[in-house]
Amino acid sequence: MRKLKSVIQILIVTCAVLPWNATAINRGYFSELFSGNKFNPNHVEELLIKSLIEVTQGQLQQALQTTEELLQKAPNFKLAHLVRGDLLSARAQQINAFGSSLGSSQEAVYDFQKEAQARLEHYIAQQRPRGLPEPLWQIDKSHQYVVVVDADKSRLYLYRNENGKPTYVADYYVTLGKNGSDKFVEGDKRTPIGVYFAGNKLTKELPDFYGGIAYPLNYPNEWDRRQGKKGYGIWLHGTPSDTYSRPPLASDGCLVMANPELKSLEPVFKSGKTLFVIANNMQWLEENQINNKKESLAKTLETWRKDWESQNTERYLSHYSTNFFSKDTDYQGWAAHKRRVQASKPDVEIKLSNVSMLRYPNSKQEMAVVNFEQSFKSNHLDSRMRKRQYWILENNDWKILYEGAG
Repeated sequence: MRKLKSVIQILIVTCAVLPWNATAINRGYFSELFSGNKFNPNHVEELLIKSLIEVTQGQLQQALQTTEELLQKAPNFKLAHLVRGDLLSARAQQINAFGSSLGSSQEAVYDFQKEAQARLEHYIAQQRPRGLPEPLWQIDKSHQYVVVVDADKSRLYLYRNENGKPTYVADYYVTLGKNGSDKFVEGDKRTPIGVYFAGNKLTKELPDFYGGIAYPLNYPNEWDRRQGKKGYGIWLHGTPSDTYSRPPLASDGCLVMANPELKSLEPVFKSGKTLFVIANNMQWLEENQINNKKESLAKTLETWRKDWESQNTERYLSHYSTNFFSKDTDYQGWAAHKRRVQASKPDVEIKLSNVSMLRYPNSKQEMAVVNFEQSFKSNHLDSRMRKRQYWILENNDWKILYEGAG
C-alpha cells in the first residue's frame, strides 16, 4: 500500500510540475504494474492514462503522439489539450508549471489536476471491482441493470443482473456537485446520497449545457423527505458540446458524464426505472459476505409475511418500528387501522415475489430498502401491487420504518 501511495503521489506531482522528471519514477515498478494491461485505443480515458504513464517513463514523444490520437477521438477534451500543450512546451523547454503552456487560470489548473488525479488513482489502484458493492444485497429480475456511484472516487459503475447476481459491466468517470455529496437543501450544490431510480430520458429540448441527454432521479425519495431534505431537479446528464468532461466537483448537484459515454448507456435506462445507488466510501465485498448480511433481513421479511397471513395482528405489528411512517399516517394510525381491518380474522393468502434488497448507503443506523411484488387474496379482495419498504436495525432486530407503493 505504501508503494502504491508513493506511485500515486509521484504521478500527481508529475502532473502538477513540469518538466516531468522521468528519472524520479520507479520504472521497474511501472513495467510490472502495467505489463499485463492492454489499452483500448477506442477508450478516451485509457488513452489519457497511457499518455501520462508514457510521460512518467520519459517517453515524451510517444506521449505526445498518444495525446494527438486522443484528441482526434475527443477534440473537446480540455484536459488532453492542456497535457498536449505542456508536452509541446516541455519539448522546447519553455514551461515552468502544469497548465502554464495554455495560460490557464490557477483555478482551472487546479480543476484539471483534480480530474487527472481522479482518473489516475482509479487506474493505478486497479479498481475494476474485486467483489460487489456492499449495498447490492439482492436484485430482482425486474431490474436488468443497477448503477452504483462511488461519490468519493467520482466513479460510476454499471452492473447487469444475471439471474439475480449483479455482474460488473463497465465503469466511468463522473462529475458531482461543487460542494460534494449528501444533499440537504435546495441550492446547496451537493449530490444526494441514497437509493434512487433513473426516470425516462427527458424528451424536451435541453440547452447545450446538458449535452442534450438527461435522466431525472427521484430525489427526494421517501427517506429524504422524512429527514426534511429539500431540492429537486437532480439529473444524470451530459456536457456542453465544447467540453468532453468536467472537473470532479463542478455541477449544481447533478451527476455529469461525457456525452459519448452517456449516450452509450441509453439502452440501460430505457426502462425508466433503473436502480441507482449513490454512496460515499463504497465498500466491496465477496458474494458470501453479501449473502451473510442479507440473510437475517430475508428471514425477518418472511416472518412478517407469515404473521400478516396468519392475521395475528400483534405479532404482525411487532415488525414495525414505533417511528414508522407512510404517505398518510404514523405508527399509531397504522396500528389502529390494522387492528380494525384484521379484527374479524379473515382468511388471506399473501405471496411475495421479485424481491430486491439494497442496503441504504451511509445511514446512521443500518437500513435497507426492500422492493417486491405482493399478491393478496381474500374472500373480498384479489390484488397485486409493487411495494417498497424501508427496514431499520433497532436493537439488533429488523423493523419496518416505511411502507408504501413501489
